[in-house]
Amino acid sequence: MSKAVRVRVWARAWLRGLVRRDAGMVTSEYAVGIIAAVAFAAVLYKVLTSGQVTEQLQGIVERALNVQM
Repeated sequence: MSKAVRVRVWARAWLRGLVRRDAGMVTSEYAVGIIAAVAFAAVLYKVLTSGQVTEQLQGIVERALNVQM
């Protein structure tokens, strides 16, 4: 087997190893994304249910419903 063929065989095997090692990363990335989304949703919920924001949202809705056309 020539040196060039051995290098190609080694390179293919090495690349396959990289692909296989990265296969488990997708699940952990999804998990981190879900945790971040849940944390963001919790913060957003706290902000939107605070008294000041609730009053402002109610005022906006009331003005929108009372618009004369």
